[in-house]
Amino acid sequence: MAYIDVPAGNELERLRLWELAPHFADGVDAMRKATYEMSSLPARVREVARMRIAQINECPI
Repeated sequence: MAYIDVPAGNELERLRLWELAPHFADGVDAMRKATYEMSSLPARVREVARMRIAQINECPI
């Protein structure tokens, strides 16, 4: 659940959030593609790294 007002709609909240800053969408999509589609790391290794980073930053996993 976001702590800011997200535009109403039927799509997922994370998708509706882009209506607030559509100019960021291209950059974020490029980063997503580079991270998930072009990565040389296997998916399991990426997820373990994400979990460890979350622990270091004291974020809930």
